[in-house]
Amino acid sequence: MSVVTRQGLALALSFLAGLSLTTALAVRAEKETPQNPLPLDELRTFTGVLDAVKQDYVEPVKDKDLLENAIRGMLSNLDPHSAYLDAEAFQDLQIGTSGEFGGLGIEIGQENGFIKVIAPIDDTPAQRAGVRAGDLIIRLDDTSVKGMPLSDAIARMRGKPNTPITLTILREGAKKPLKIKLVREVIQVRSVKNRLLEPGFGYLRITQFQAKTAPNLQEALQDLEKQNQGSLKGLILDLRNNPGGVLNGAVDVADEFLEEGVIVQTKGRGDSSEQTFKATAGDLLKKAPMIVMVNGGSASASEIVAGALQDHRRALVLGERTFGKGSVQTILPLGNGTAVKLTTARYYTPNGRSIQAEGIKPDIELKSLKVAADDGTDADLVKESDLTGHLRNDGNNEARPVPTAPPAEPKGIVNLDSDLAQSDYPLYEALNMLKGMTLLQSRSEPAPSTL
Repeated sequence: MSVVTRQGLALALSFLAGLSLTTALAVRAEKETPQNPLPLDELRTFTGVLDAVKQDYVEPVKDKDLLENAIRGMLSNLDPHSAYLDAEAFQDLQIGTSGEFGGLGIEIGQENGFIKVIAPIDDTPAQRAGVRAGDLIIRLDDTSVKGMPLSDAIARMRGKPNTPITLTILREGAKKPLKIKLVREVIQVRSVKNRLLEPGFGYLRITQFQAKTAPNLQEALQDLEKQNQGSLKGLILDLRNNPGGVLNGAVDVADEFLEEGVIVQTKGRGDSSEQTFKATAGDLLKKAPMIVMVNGGSASASEIVAGALQDHRRALVLGERTFGKGSVQTILPLGNGTAVKLTTARYYTPNGRSIQAEGIKPDIELKSLKVAADDGTDADLVKESDLTGHLRNDGNNEARPVPTAPPAEPKGIVNLDSDLAQSDYPLYEALNMLKGMTLLQSRSEPAPSTL
């Protein structure tokens, strides 16, 4: 989710019941421009329905509940990302972008009336329980989510720490729905993780884009260089299953690796929606080779970073086509602790590509495969010596001397890491490719001249 927060902007939403609305609207209509007239007939219909419910519904309903539900319905039919945020949801959003919130650790959207998992967040109940990007949640405990507003589903999944909830999930390839029981926790998201894969080759994983992600990334790179006792030869930036976050966080991260040029552009109906974000001088890696890893769970802000580095040919993008969320949501506070999250713009990569519903196509496509260790299942296969009438060995099987140590590998050849290949095969391939890129870069540099 790419979010731009516009503080201090309040929207006045007034709904007047009965005949008094007609008079008020008539006065207001005289002030409206011809290009944007008030929909008087539709508003009369709305107030008529509101009045009927208040007067004749079998049980009394609070005005506040009726109007909030009307707002939710109005926004839910715009697109999957526009929503009304009550006071609790608005507070959760503000906390979430700062890096701490309560719940399951799962980024969700809507699809065909159900709740779709965009990505689980690392080291959270959802990720540990095996929830996957692309899963469809059809029940929360015993409640069907069919047609449930996204904000209501979020509210049900949030809750006090140490309280349980059971998700019923439809998963591609599974023969029947899966029931996954989770226990809510206070989610503290560490947005940047790092480790040294091999001497000279660093790995950074960004789990979500927050306000402080870029400073955290700088600290993580410094830590890698400290571990390496010097500058890195190459870096893998892992954005797999990163659901997005704050737009400015993504822009700042891309800027850390670009010297100049456009990072992303946003375009909407209003002038305030049209913005161009440009890179400033300074590349933290000093032009060392980079690989960006993505998959179907990489969305929104992740796609901004991957698209910017791809268009500027600063990094090779490897993995699967990304989620395809190319829209920006603006938070409009309403002044009473609530807010509207409204889709206000599309964003475009430096080359002018809109990835809405298309995603970022990797430079090199690689499925998320798993490699299994040899389990010895071929140990009992039939051999030549088992065949009836096989030729006998002619006896010329004198042993040849075997070197006590393997010959030295030519510089740049990759040593196979069976543990990494089994635990994360795409990362293993990315490391191999990064080594090749480093070797190619070193060979393309001019040889030192001798005087």
